[in-house]
Amino acid sequence: QVQLGESGGGSVQSVGSLRLSCAASGVGDNYGSDLMGRFLQARGQERHVIAAIDVVRATTYADSVKGRFTISRDNTKSTLYLQMNSLKPEDTAMYYCAADTLRPYYRPGGRIPLASEYNYWGQGTQVTVSS
Repeated sequence: QVQLGESGGGSVQSVGSLRLSCAASGVGDNYGSDLMGRFLQARGQERHVIAAIDVVRATTYADSVKGRFTISRDNTKSTLYLQMNSLKPEDTAMYYCAADTLRPYYRPGGRIPLASEYNYWGQGTQVTVSS
């Protein structure tokens, strides 16, 4: 059973930085071939995608985070990272990582995969940005 353990959330002031981690267990040697994504869900709103990284480390980002957030992965540690810089109060949300283990080596090209394309989810970590 694949599990995604999230960490790194917290409270920060505007223009500050945080780094989120998402450690995968139960994936064996397959982690490197899995598409990984990052989503956020603000209170009262739907979950939406902010970034994705594929098997060759090609990345895509939502316009709202381009230039501020960087998604990366360390396949030796089966861990996904999200470096968040220049944080804004509107970035306040619960952040989730997700894995697509059903389509090994899948590359979405220039588009950002939707939530429905992932089959495993982390428990979420809260990020709060104050002005």
